[in-house]
Amino acid sequence: MAFEFRRLSAALLMAAMPVVFASCASTTETASTVNTGADRSAAYPDITAIVSAETQQMSDEEAATYSARLTALTARRRSGAISDAEYRRQLAELQALRDGHGQATLSQIEGKN
Repeated sequence: MAFEFRRLSAALLMAAMPVVFASCASTTETASTVNTGADRSAAYPDITAIVSAETQQMSDEEAATYSARLTALTARRRSGAISDAEYRRQLAELQALRDGHGQATLSQIEGKN
């Protein structure tokens, strides 16, 4: 019984080998089915290159300037030095800067000035 089982398993193994070898074989695809930009077989990445940011980051001085501007705006509103309408106008100006900064930076990176 053990001999027959071994012989059967050997026969199944031999029958499966062409399928295994065929799956490892390289296939040739036509240029119409392959994205030409995805073929980077001739280019190797340089993993030793120094990575830098795409755009200039906000400096600590700029962050402190914006923070001081917001703090001063809030203090002037609380003291009554500026009207509520003026406060809302200046706040809307700063919020527009905040909301538009991301899109402006993205268009600068993509070169769509």
